Amino acid sequence: MNEQGAPLFEIRDLCKYFTLDSKNTLKAVNHVSLTIRKGETVGIVGESGCGKTTFGRTLKRLYTATSGEVLYKGQDIFKMNRAQAHQYAKEVQMIFQDPYSSLDPRMTVREIVREGMLNHGIYKGDRAAQDKRIHELLTMVGLNEEHADRFPHEFSGGQRQRIGIARALAVNPEVIICDEPTSALDVSIQAQVVNLLKNLQEEFGLTLIFISHNLSLVKYISDRVGVMYLGSMVELAPSDLLYEEPAHPYTEVLISAIPIPDPDVQKKRSAIRFNGELPSPINTRDDVCAFATRCRYATPECSGRAPKLTEVSPDHFAVCDRVRKKDNA
Repeated sequence: MNEQGAPLFEIRDLCKYFTLDSKNTLKAVNHVSLTIRKGETVGIVGESGCGKTTFGRTLKRLYTATSGEVLYKGQDIFKMNRAQAHQYAKEVQMIFQDPYSSLDPRMTVREIVREGMLNHGIYKGDRAAQDKRIHELLTMVGLNEEHADRFPHEFSGGQRQRIGIARALAVNPEVIICDEPTSALDVSIQAQVVNLLKNLQEEFGLTLIFISHNLSLVKYISDRVGVMYLGSMVELAPSDLLYEEPAHPYTEVLISAIPIPDPDVQKKRSAIRFNGELPSPINTRDDVCAFATRCRYATPECSGRAPKLTEVSPDHFAVCDRVRKKDNA
């Protein structure tokens, strides 16, 4: 794990809502607060539709926040002028979920990787230097120089994702937001891509925000993990601690579903089941516990008030009244 650095992102009460019509609002990201330190890897996990991708896209400024603040090096990213926003776009890059649709099929790999260099004036006017850097990047991500003049459709899914990583690295970023970067890949290729990201993170001191529903991969790559449910952050803790001592009932369920590679041990395990179905994320209430309808520990009072984020132990936070009661017992 990486040594923790100074705060890079300070996310304060971030909300991103989508108005569907005059009566319905989708609260994709709902009052999320989080500090991300320089040089660390923060994993964001949760079921499909929990808001983790919207969270990442909002940090990238692909979406404008409905309310709240995202401070990057002390500056609100939604109040940047044009020059500041251009510099932010250089320093904060994103790897997208689908390695095919995120690459322009009409462009060669060389053109795809060079595009960011041209936009940000890297080796400005020196195409020979740009080409040399492109070849270095392709080699760095496990491809060859001769791949530079091929088109995306000529590559496998894993190779296309490596091209996406090379494109992100081309502008010398400080942060890479990885939005489900392995979900479209075979299991063996997933491990290769995650190992590549881990090695690049250590080599360049990158800060990674790794968004995934694969809890095993997130545990392997992350220093800390945040668990999202219906747009809210319900637990945040150092990776090992979260998996060994989950504090929120939702996290317990997710971790119980992770398969163990030992068949004898796996046979003796029983996954914890959700009670009921996932509620609609439309028009969710902020004055009640969102997980109460599915929680095996729920009491009548859980449906009548909203618990606050509580520090369970140093750097371990959870949103659950049951945690507070256990801590005060």
